[in-house]
Amino acid sequence: MRTRKASSQLARRNGTNSEVIRKQQQQQRENRADGHRKKNKQDKMVVKLSKSEKKVLYDKKLCSLLDEYSRVLIAVADNVGSNQLQNIRQGLRGDSIILMGKNTLIRRCIKIHAEKTGNKDYLNILPLLVGNVGLIFTKGDLKEVSEEVAKYKVGAPARVGLVAPIDVIVPPGNTGLDPSQTSFFQVLNIPTKINKGTVEIITPVELIKKGDKVGSSEAALLAKLGIRPFSYGLVILSVYEDGSVFSPEVLDLTEDDLIEKFAAGISMVTSLSLAISYPTLAAAPHMFINAYKNVLAVAIATEYTFPQAEKVKEFLKDPSKFAVASAPVAVAETAAPSASAPAEEKKEEPAEESDDDMGFSLFD
Repeated sequence: MRTRKASSQLARRNGTNSEVIRKQQQQQRENRADGHRKKNKQDKMVVKLSKSEKKVLYDKKLCSLLDEYSRVLIAVADNVGSNQLQNIRQGLRGDSIILMGKNTLIRRCIKIHAEKTGNKDYLNILPLLVGNVGLIFTKGDLKEVSEEVAKYKVGAPARVGLVAPIDVIVPPGNTGLDPSQTSFFQVLNIPTKINKGTVEIITPVELIKKGDKVGSSEAALLAKLGIRPFSYGLVILSVYEDGSVFSPEVLDLTEDDLIEKFAAGISMVTSLSLAISYPTLAAAPHMFINAYKNVLAVAIATEYTFPQAEKVKEFLKDPSKFAVASAPVAVAETAAPSASAPAEEKKEEPAEESDDDMGFSLFD
């Protein structure tokens, strides 16, 4: 009996001890959970900023970029998604930084920066901040950066109400659709035929013209055909470099194009200088030659002479000297044909002798 009572008491004590341990462990878990919650709340409170504080940080970032970079590409970001923009950022990482934001905030920051630093070159960018645009600050080659940006274009479906940037032409061929889908083609006046149980387009059709809005029927048909006609990406609108703003087409110019344009400019300056008799470096050689011609004409018409005019006067007094001077040239020109003529005759003679040797002619 005593052993049974002792064992029962031990069991009770062990049970109470285990319950106490469980309660202690549970309490520790709850305390840890509360600690994590409080920490997360504190982190969230630190990360969350007011609008005014965000504007101050944005202003500091933009001002630092304006101080560090002297080359900026202004790009249009219409219909560009966040993932696509992130890929472009990764592709340009190292030499370039993309900055997006509200145009009013960017204008305000640039004006304040110009007032503080006295550098008013960046004010030339303000008229370009219209629409959904972004700034690409770069230290690399402008042409290489623009080509890198152009690589990240993503195909997009034709959505209802979207303005078509290009002409959309549906090519002929098998569509893979069953004959019950011919209603879409009939509404859009697309000629079709049934071939092997599927709808086949006979001729290419211009479905949407550039600048037109995409309708519901056109969008549904292109979706059924699996055609993604449009492609979107960052489009370079203008280029800023050291205070000057120019079109991105300038980046495509080669050295030959520059030389050609420079030569055309020089010829225009020369023509204008000669027309108004205004001396310039480009027109100076022509003016000297024309002046020499005028002086030579005066010397020939009068008794006034100078060393260069004496030779001309001698030729005019005795025209036979012209023939003497030109005779060696004429002899040299006629010598070559006369030398070749006997050679041709010599080549033709063996043929005639061979006909005679045969003992008959062509008409025998």
